[in-house]
Amino acid sequence: MNETFMKEKPVFSLLMSMGLPMALSMLVNSLYNIVDSFFVAKISEDAMNALSLVFPVQNFINAVAIGFGVGISASIAYYLGAGDKKKANQSATQGLLFAAIHGVVLTVLCIAVMPAFLRLFTSSQPVIDLGIRYSVIAFAFSLVISLGISFEKIFQGVGRMKVTMVSLAAGCIANIILDPFLIFGIGPFPQMGIEGAALATGIGQVLTLAIYLIVYLKMPIPVRIGKQYLSPDREVAVRLYAVGVPATFNLALPSLLISALNAILSAYSQIYVVILGIYYKLQTFLYLPANGIIQGMRPLIGYNFGAGEHRRVKKIYLLTLCMSGTILLAGTVVCLACPGWLIGLFTQNEETIRAGETALRIISAGFAVSAISVTSSGALEGLGKGLPSFVISLFRYAVIIIPAAYALSRLFGPDGVWNAFWITEVIAAVISLYVYRRSVRTDG
Repeated sequence: MNETFMKEKPVFSLLMSMGLPMALSMLVNSLYNIVDSFFVAKISEDAMNALSLVFPVQNFINAVAIGFGVGISASIAYYLGAGDKKKANQSATQGLLFAAIHGVVLTVLCIAVMPAFLRLFTSSQPVIDLGIRYSVIAFAFSLVISLGISFEKIFQGVGRMKVTMVSLAAGCIANIILDPFLIFGIGPFPQMGIEGAALATGIGQVLTLAIYLIVYLKMPIPVRIGKQYLSPDREVAVRLYAVGVPATFNLALPSLLISALNAILSAYSQIYVVILGIYYKLQTFLYLPANGIIQGMRPLIGYNFGAGEHRRVKKIYLLTLCMSGTILLAGTVVCLACPGWLIGLFTQNEETIRAGETALRIISAGFAVSAISVTSSGALEGLGKGLPSFVISLFRYAVIIIPAAYALSRLFGPDGVWNAFWITEVIAAVISLYVYRRSVRTDG
């Protein structure tokens, strides 16, 4: 199958054909996140609080899987663009092996640390118990998550975005359907409460992986997986981890940020911890579709970079920036127009809703400008430049926002934390442009 279409088709139609399926699948995925939280919130506010506290560790598991998957995708796209099919096959095969090892280690490690981790942020035993009950089941699927995301990135690396769209959508829709049945015990299903939410998510992830395996076996793609490609290759391993490790840190940094902000906000009230958890559920509805466009960009920019098409690389970057910026600007409008309704999807507590309205209005001021950081970081990953991408994320998720949130909270209380978000996005955007241009200029 000929994959040279990635350097031959017009840039706009190419990015639309690659990015829109991923944006649609990310929209479905974000809907699942919101629906999942909606049903958990119906159990109790303690359950929603537990879900918020578990989220950083859950995000870390996804970060490792997605980050290393980005390394697989970037490596495959680069070698296909350079015309080296053998190394592309080695990237896919060895990437899956490493991902499986990561999944097993994460299962054991994350389940073991959860009780102590939860006690860092709450003394409420009901919240701790709910968090442990949810995480034991959810984290048991870490191997499935790692393999499923690796296959997702393999298909993305060869430009088969429709397969990933169907697989992701099927898993998310199954999760959405199963949530109320398993949580509340509808029909023949047992009433499992918060464990039901975790199990529904796991079943959806198994379905997604199963679809990838079936499609791979039935439909040929430009890369193959086989024992003959398992022989160690230093160049391939270095390329996988040179992008995968920084990409993992990029995605794991929000977990560090959320944990730090939870610690700051819990000093005022658990209400603000709940609000932060709700915000991160809502913002997935914006950033996941924008990330879908960026996922469509990564193999294109990597393939064209490997093929020496530097002019097309620039066009792809600028067009992606415009598209992601438009999505995030639309999100700003929605958050300013109906913040109370959005927060009210997850809680009936009037005090939480009022405080959440203020938080959403302030935080949303930074959405549109964040497109610069998000697009630049994704483009650098696609180019195989993991370290510069990590530098951008480090400033965005740690170096600026955590000290700013702490300092501003001393002056303005919880509202100071919310203001730290948009201030950080403006500063990070300037840094991102500098880092991206400098990194690209290095390769002339």
